[in-house]
Amino acid sequence: MNKKVLVVDDESSIVSAIAYALRREGYEVETANDGEEALVKVSSFHPQVMILDVMMPKLDGYGVCRRLEDREDIGIILLTVKNDIVDKIVGLEMGADDYMTKPFEIRELLARVKALMRRVEKSSPPSDDPKNQAIINGTLRIHIAHRTVTVNEEKLDLTPKEFDLLTILMSNPERVYTRDDLLDRVWGMEYAGGTRTVDIHIQRLRKKIGDTDQQKLQTVYGIGYKASAPGPGGSV
Repeated sequence: MNKKVLVVDDESSIVSAIAYALRREGYEVETANDGEEALVKVSSFHPQVMILDVMMPKLDGYGVCRRLEDREDIGIILLTVKNDIVDKIVGLEMGADDYMTKPFEIRELLARVKALMRRVEKSSPPSDDPKNQAIINGTLRIHIAHRTVTVNEEKLDLTPKEFDLLTILMSNPERVYTRDDLLDRVWGMEYAGGTRTVDIHIQRLRKKIGDTDQQKLQTVYGIGYKASAPGPGGSV
């Protein structure tokens, strides 16, 4: 399978430099200069990874993330000129997987693309493996082979990282994971973000699966998180 990367930025010099470096590494690359063009390219090019600038005309990077909330297999690295933790948290809450602050080193960006591409590729288990069919917890069902989640038979819109995080927790109910454990398992050791990333994604998951009383995804104070054991009829 070709490794496809979409580069989106309104500064042509940045787009050209990133695209050139990626192509030298063997990636298939497409580019876009604004958010609206990026959405068109996503539909036609089907990238595994998108490098996405935040500040762009027509539709900014946050807007693109919002429009791609139902994506199942695109990893997003946000580029921003702001080194404010609030802006980074907003990006993660919108569904981005990683971020870099301009100016940045191309070599570091390539390393992050490689790490994210590896995680995206690993997140698709063989559909014919009977061990990877479904995880059931009450009305919540995780369809592993198709990377979909339903609650009361209604499909949820999860980002790749949300799906991976939920699957890890639900696959091992009652096992307590530290934030560092989850950060390593879902984002990988190369990820430079802090454990706050895990908290943000847990909050988003609770909202999406309707876990307002925090019975399915439980906080273990001072340690991390765990999933509750399935009720009667629930299974892995």
